[in-house]
Amino acid sequence: MKFYICIKMVPDVYAPIQIKEGELIMDTDRMVLNAYDASAIEEALVLKEKHGVEVEVVCIGPAKASETIRKALAMGADKATHILSSGDKEYDSASYAKILSAFFTGKEYDILALGKQSQDTDSGLAGSMVAEHLGLPYTTNAVGLEVEGNKLIVKRQGDTGQEMIELPTPCAVTCSNDMNNPRIPNLKGIMASKRKPIDQVAISSLGIDEAALSADTKVVSYEEKPARQAGKKYEGEPEEIARQVAQLLDTEANAL
Repeated sequence: MKFYICIKMVPDVYAPIQIKEGELIMDTDRMVLNAYDASAIEEALVLKEKHGVEVEVVCIGPAKASETIRKALAMGADKATHILSSGDKEYDSASYAKILSAFFTGKEYDILALGKQSQDTDSGLAGSMVAEHLGLPYTTNAVGLEVEGNKLIVKRQGDTGQEMIELPTPCAVTCSNDMNNPRIPNLKGIMASKRKPIDQVAISSLGIDEAALSADTKVVSYEEKPARQAGKKYEGEPEEIARQVAQLLDTEANAL
């Protein structure tokens, strides 16, 4: 069974972040593996240990993204593909989905996994777009995966509780970072990662003109979250306080 995980290099959210004149200023020297993707890798590695599945990661990014790819390999992934992009090129979910769907078209795989979102934009759209492009059965927000024959059993977190969904393969799934605690690569894994293959693929080789590949969405500006307004304090007897609160709620409801 072949398991692909799409990963992304993102800024470290624990690094200092500033908003200045509507621009988001992040420490681009501190780039890490997206946390949601790390959980997808960990779950795939658990399945590898139980069922012997083959695990490969795919990453779209500039040359620097090779560091992120090596971490995935150090965790235990078998091999990787690096789809090289220009360092100054910015993509949105639709752009990533277009590139990934072109890459996977014609390839053989059983499970295609992505983090449910990336921690830099939190848009959470690429997975559904890739599944639509490739015509794959698909589910979101997985917190557990199991393989039964040629089917993937997905435990997903719904709005009111957990759901169990059975998907035929090939299929796509997006993974929550509540799924597990990704392993930290040990020295043996780090040394082994240096010998694992990383195939480099140019976007142009996928039949896509990168120069014409532009984001369909644009962030206009960033703003600090407004301060929370102070609550109103009522004093007096409980019955009187309850009456005042009920009147206030009734007034606000009528105003809507």
